[in-house]
Amino acid sequence: MVEWFSELTSFEKIYWLITGVSTLFFFFVLVTTFIGTDTDDIGDVDVEIDADTGAGFQFFTFKNLVAFFTIFGWSGIASLDAGNSKTTSIFISIACGLLMMTVMALLFYYISKLTSSGTLKIQNALNAIGEVYLTVGANRSSIGKVQIKVQGSLRELDALTDNNTDLTQGNVIKVVEVTKNGILIIESQN
Repeated sequence: MVEWFSELTSFEKIYWLITGVSTLFFFFVLVTTFIGTDTDDIGDVDVEIDADTGAGFQFFTFKNLVAFFTIFGWSGIASLDAGNSKTTSIFISIACGLLMMTVMALLFYYISKLTSSGTLKIQNALNAIGEVYLTVGANRSSIGKVQIKVQGSLRELDALTDNNTDLTQGNVIKVVEVTKNGILIIESQN
């Protein structure tokens, strides 16, 4: 190994050093990602922000820099082994590294867009069809419970009705109004 390294030119040694160190960091980032720690949080201060700012497009992160130097090194070594000149190899290395950074930044950006807050927007229940779970009193006499699908998940919500008869368990209902305090006004669909 020592003989092989000593036979390399200075230019090749620099590429191999960059490649070796960045590949070690790459494996460190890969392992910590799989076991659940996050290397981008190193040195961050916990601050609570009361706004939905989103992740945004983050080009210069620790993970992206590690990816840049890893791809930079390996593509440069491959370019040199292919017989390209030093200038061509540097150009190819930089282009490949920047391409990798862009791909990773886009990947993390679009992955962050896939998350949802899970906050129920009760207005989305309007016109939903569901089923009475606990009896709803006639003419808004007592609050009952209904099961309806809102925002892709089955919810159990408080409900009132303007019907002249109680709506009992199993009755199919439709939400016709949502009050300011989040109680559903329902009508029977039977």
